[in-house]
Amino acid sequence: MTDFDLNEVDRLLTTTKQVRKRLDLDTDVPLDLLLDCIEVAGHAPVGGNLERNRWIIVTDPELKAEIAHYYAEVGRPYLSASSDIRTDDRTNRVIDSSIHLIEHLHEVPALVIPLRLDRPPSGENEEGSAGGWWGSVLPGVWSFQLAARARGLGSTWTTFHLAHEAKIAELLGIPETVSQCALLPVAFYTGDSFHPAPRRSVDEVAYLNSWKQPVR
Repeated sequence: MTDFDLNEVDRLLTTTKQVRKRLDLDTDVPLDLLLDCIEVAGHAPVGGNLERNRWIIVTDPELKAEIAHYYAEVGRPYLSASSDIRTDDRTNRVIDSSIHLIEHLHEVPALVIPLRLDRPPSGENEEGSAGGWWGSVLPGVWSFQLAARARGLGSTWTTFHLAHEAKIAELLGIPETVSQCALLPVAFYTGDSFHPAPRRSVDEVAYLNSWKQPVR
């Protein structure tokens, strides 16, 4: 038994999209609304219950313009190369919307950067340790995006800026011991709502007890 409205929960989970073209660039996002989303994100599971995640909200126009410059330096050549080798319609739509975001990133009302108070693991057992490290970050970021969607805000997970992480850290006064994990452009979204994206059926992606063993 559950006291949740599963239809509404499922609607939230299946319609929280990566929003690039439908970000409202003309309407400020109240700080308290972003803080509500961060508070919700703080309840996501983290390894050892160590609350080592932090967040920076960037709304200053000059800072956003600097970040957008570094973002474009990486994003433009990457997307140009991708468009040369991948030509299916679905991919082209993603590339087109990503280029749109590059061109307008400095206009997005808020850039939210999730942080962690240490650096990613390296050395012995790097793969296993990295899984745990990211496993303490990603649930919180997704919770933030869900909380934002529930409040009429669109967002998208981006990482182009990480190629210039040190420069952006200096720009924002982030200590070198702290990791930037992503960059979330956040704004109210335009249009009515979102619909679930087409995805493979559960019978195609789930196996029972062994690889490729059908679940039913």
